[in-house]
Amino acid sequence: MKILIAHQIPRSPFVNMPADWTITFPEEDKIRFSTEELVELIPTYEAFVSFFTDPVPNAVIDAAKKLKIISNFGAGYNNIDVAYARSKNIAVTNTPKSVCNPTAEHAMALMLAVSRRIGEMNIKIRLQKEALWKTNLLGHTLEGKTLGIIGMGRIGQNLAKKAEAFGMRIIYCNRFTDVPGYKRVSMETLLSEADVVSVHVPLTSENTKLIGAGELQTMKASAYLINTSRGAVIDEEALAVALETGQIAGAGLDVFENEPTVNEKLYKLSNVVLVPHLGTATVETREGTSSEALSNIINFFAGSPTNVVN
Repeated sequence: MKILIAHQIPRSPFVNMPADWTITFPEEDKIRFSTEELVELIPTYEAFVSFFTDPVPNAVIDAAKKLKIISNFGAGYNNIDVAYARSKNIAVTNTPKSVCNPTAEHAMALMLAVSRRIGEMNIKIRLQKEALWKTNLLGHTLEGKTLGIIGMGRIGQNLAKKAEAFGMRIIYCNRFTDVPGYKRVSMETLLSEADVVSVHVPLTSENTKLIGAGELQTMKASAYLINTSRGAVIDEEALAVALETGQIAGAGLDVFENEPTVNEKLYKLSNVVLVPHLGTATVETREGTSSEALSNIINFFAGSPTNVVN
């Protein structure tokens, strides 16, 4: 077995593999292999571990003469042309279990940060120091508020449980399935009733700019929007306008339309918390995701494939 690892990830799960396995990581002083390096390396490898923030060009897939599986490190897989991989008889897998709790935890943190104005106050206290203590700095509590979850999958359900512990009422909209114990509503109802809207859908052609100007206008002026899914699910330009004009009260964003570039208008707004795609960025999560990515490969070649998305 030969496994090519595209990006620096925790190596401990790969340590005690069979002696005849070859596992290739980038050199320790490099974050990732370049596309050119991948094209040169991949022809002799049966398995490839890609990283959720790094696109896998079709040129890499074309060069992969022996490749049977791309095990993507992350729950999202919009960095891979999964249909093209399928046409080449290459399975694509993801790691939904290990990223579930930390992403929900991160969404909860963003909800608290924006509603209690933590990011804004952190900046102000550093700049204004003593003068800040004399001003009226009120945020909003989450208890008694309605959380609207768009996409009630693993992460959405995990967030719902956390939000319930804060005394929040939960409503959701979901494309396919009902989730027992929570009220399913239409998108329009969710947007009009929720005090906090949290987005947890994959980036697909149907979901691109799912939240645009019309949806933002439907939200309460006192509402907050949280996004830990993918940036392009929200029309960033429309969101900037909504935040600037007070159409909605605030936002917490972990992801952006054109990462790592962020809309310049968002930088200037105090009612938005900006975080550089850190939903799964914990030591424990990265170890767990590394292990899940390896398990997907082992299970695939053992004839019991797991987490196959194509």
